Amino acid sequence: MKDVPTGLDRIALCATQIAKSFGDTQVLRNIDLGLGLGEVVALLGPSGCGKTTLLRIAAGLLSASSGQMQIAGQRVVDGSGFNAPPEARGIGMVFQDYAIWPHLSVLDNVAFPLRMRKLGRNERETRARRALDRVGLAHLADRFPGTLSGGQQQRVALARAIVAEPPLVLFDEPLSNLDRELREGLALEIGTLLRELGLSAIYVTHDQSEAFTIADRVAVMLGGRIAQIDSPETLFTAPASVAVAQFLNIGALVDGRLCASTGFTCTRSQLSLPSLAGRAPEGPARILIPRTAIRPDPQGALTAQVLRCQFQGDRYLLHLGLDGQSTGLVCPADLPAPVNSQVPLAIDADRLRVFPL
Repeated sequence: MKDVPTGLDRIALCATQIAKSFGDTQVLRNIDLGLGLGEVVALLGPSGCGKTTLLRIAAGLLSASSGQMQIAGQRVVDGSGFNAPPEARGIGMVFQDYAIWPHLSVLDNVAFPLRMRKLGRNERETRARRALDRVGLAHLADRFPGTLSGGQQQRVALARAIVAEPPLVLFDEPLSNLDRELREGLALEIGTLLRELGLSAIYVTHDQSEAFTIADRVAVMLGGRIAQIDSPETLFTAPASVAVAQFLNIGALVDGRLCASTGFTCTRSQLSLPSLAGRAPEGPARILIPRTAIRPDPQGALTAQVLRCQFQGDRYLLHLGLDGQSTGLVCPADLPAPVNSQVPLAIDADRLRVFPL
């Protein structure tokens, strides 16, 4: 994971206390976000969390109600109501609907930003062909968008966004219209390409796998705020709150009580975890049991009931309950298990996360 930038000369974007309201509805609540040079940050969250609104403020397509923002050291938003127009920000953008012109060839689509900057025709064509080559479409330069597949059109949009090698590229859910197999492949390609070019990018998505594939850091947005921003690995191993753990669907959340002498005891079942003694103050608590923290083990201290056995091609997922109640416990397994059977489990206490209530 890249470190959070500190010096102004190393910051691609710096947003401070950005807020946005539509009438009486507050969509963004004092967002702080710093993006380092060459860093990719994904804004991940459910519909209505404010991620697209924040992206559009960065693009200049919306004005902020308050706050400040700089892109590559240039002031683009401030609290006095100043909002630099999109064309003055020098950014690249890839939209969900591609936004490519059907009457222009692929080459002319990609070269269009350079045309707006009044570069000569020869230089425009040379740089546009180089951008197309980088996304694997050099052989389609003379085609028209209507003859391309959805994935190819998306690559044209990406080539156009990077042709001027801008200080910041913004992605507004660019793969959401594609099928999953193509989306996964393009996500990997986009992440690889951004790193090869050393470009800074903000990538909006509601797809967790996509965000984790592309980004150096992922900002989980909930209710108009950044609930946590960290590397994908840290988000999974150390979610900052119950809300983040629930959104990421890391594992089961079990309510109970912590005691200094006996550890954690579940309020709904016989689950007892003495090893958690001292992990947090005494009192009501909720523990997160990630999928990676449990495994079938004949010598396991916990026995759970199989509620459903899900085949996933290369493994099985056992959906488990305690005392006949669903808990959200999910355990990977190499072999299937009959529904309603009892499975002994080993728990890796070091992987558990405790949230005092």
